[in-house]
Amino acid sequence: MNAQGIQTIAVIGAGDMGHGIAEICALAGLDVNLYDVKQAFVDRGMTRIRQSLDKQASKGKLDAQAAADAAARVRGFVDLAGALQNADFMIEAAPEILDLKQDIFRQADAAAPGHAILASNTSNMSITQIAGATARPDKVLGIHFFNPVMLMKLVEVIRGETTSEETMQASYDFILRLSNFRGPMVPVRVEKDRPGFIYNRLGAPIGLYMAELYERGMVEPEALDAKVRSVGAPMGPYEIMDFTGLDINLHGSAYFAETLSPEFAPRSWMKKLVDKGNLGKKTGQGIFSWPGGNRPSIDPSKADPGFDVMDIICLQVNEGTKLLEEGVTDSAAEIDKAVVNGGGSVIGPFALAKGMGWEKVAQQCEAISKRLGIAWFMPTETLKAGNIDI
Repeated sequence: MNAQGIQTIAVIGAGDMGHGIAEICALAGLDVNLYDVKQAFVDRGMTRIRQSLDKQASKGKLDAQAAADAAARVRGFVDLAGALQNADFMIEAAPEILDLKQDIFRQADAAAPGHAILASNTSNMSITQIAGATARPDKVLGIHFFNPVMLMKLVEVIRGETTSEETMQASYDFILRLSNFRGPMVPVRVEKDRPGFIYNRLGAPIGLYMAELYERGMVEPEALDAKVRSVGAPMGPYEIMDFTGLDINLHGSAYFAETLSPEFAPRSWMKKLVDKGNLGKKTGQGIFSWPGGNRPSIDPSKADPGFDVMDIICLQVNEGTKLLEEGVTDSAAEIDKAVVNGGGSVIGPFALAKGMGWEKVAQQCEAISKRLGIAWFMPTETLKAGNIDI
């Protein structure tokens, strides 16, 4: 199988991620079978696709006929086998429940043609475990889009322990085919199936750092976010938590506590907010207030003069060196590419920190680790040795 042989896509799950993936595939001229467990879910996903396409056409970003043609390429299904019977490529976008994903892949393996590649859009879960539910583990991999799909360029192409190079290359090239009116999609290869892959793994120590600072009362979220935004970041870390959903952050922290270190265990302030139903943007209240779903008001004059934004960069670089040591990628430049295209940064953490000097980056990580008593922040041997090619 090569990328040009992929003509029909089965998208499993018509929710936020699924309908976005279906839309971007349809815009690339592919036929899309959009499946969900209830007709109402399928209909809602189809409606959101049409609304999105119509919106782009009304703004002049997309020709009206092209929008209509893309919408016509998407067919709805509530029969999983029916959605898969002529698929060349499946992208599963179901909830992050391992048993559910394994069941979907088990059924997909039985229903899809033998040549079909089966991909999961999971943001964290083991591709290897998912592949184990099939008799074609060489054709199973991760294809991790970011939300919202129509705006985010980054896609992680993730190798499980049994994924073949043919599957990886075909999938990488397939993502390149999805470029559209808003520009190219940017695939990044993840060569080893490790928690968080690249982008979310680099965010893990930042989430831990912010959670611990807030837990100890060492920062005020608005002041810290104002400081981070003062150097050009579109959002501060606490607003990002709210935007993503505190429930999602809590589950992610719990997952990293199980798979990386118990130090990632969710902090009490986050548990309390989630227990109250204050999840962030989607509920109108989280760390901040989101009136009418609009962004919180962050006062620039409140920027925390005592917070060093380079702490964030140093921790990202240190985590990136762990990915290099683990073989998740062999390239610091590839990590920077993921950060730039996944988070809107102008420059990646390695490129930014290089001028600071690797020794100083290591010293700053060690200082943070000792100040908070969190061993995960200690610099790696790779960072201390400065053995980084960028």
